[in-house]
Amino acid sequence: MSSTRTAAATVALDSSSPFALQPTVFLVEEDDGLREELELLVEVHGWRAETFPSLDAFLANARDAAPACLVIDVPLAGSLGGTLQERLATERQDLPVVWITRHADVPGTVGAMRAGAVSVLLKPVDDDQLLAAIRDGLERSRDRFVRQARTRVLGRRYQSLTRREREVMVLVVAGLLNKQVGAELGISEITVKAHRGKVMRKMRADSLPALVTMADALGLPVPSVDLRSVTDARVRWE
Repeated sequence: MSSTRTAAATVALDSSSPFALQPTVFLVEEDDGLREELELLVEVHGWRAETFPSLDAFLANARDAAPACLVIDVPLAGSLGGTLQERLATERQDLPVVWITRHADVPGTVGAMRAGAVSVLLKPVDDDQLLAAIRDGLERSRDRFVRQARTRVLGRRYQSLTRREREVMVLVVAGLLNKQVGAELGISEITVKAHRGKVMRKMRADSLPALVTMADALGLPVPSVDLRSVTDARVRWE
């Protein structure tokens, strides 16, 4: 089982999570007729569409906290493409982008990918090709929101731990036995067991692998350990 699936099994998300929110496809298209066609295509396939006549109008719009991707129809070649890429990379760096363009050069395409592009599609664009790119973008966005939501839930649980419980947690996930943790912290093995039990309950971890996955998701500074003996655990923080 992957760490993502393990985390999914150990972290419950509420009704405001990305699982429960309708994805949004932002459409930036200067041509009124094409903008309406794109909007209809998106809505027919069950997504929420928001349309904008320009990138400025889109960037001025406050985004909802929901999975989303951007479909933008602009030239990628030349200074205009470079300027747009820089703005998107700076202001909406986490947003997957599908570029539609009649003209694109290699530098423009590379720059678009660096700015978060899922795909660069040349006109005329096939509907199935565009829909596949949108699905890919929304899935990437959804995955990002899910990871962020899980991390927030885990963060609240971690904050509920006492200082000693946090010390015990990082040593346990580093692979130390209770006796070794006690030797490192200067406390008895019985006390370690009590703290460890509280950590498991507060973090809602049903196993040590689950707790290790949570520590990894939180980015905790887990030490590397030289297990020289059961009673002499040498801990090195990297």
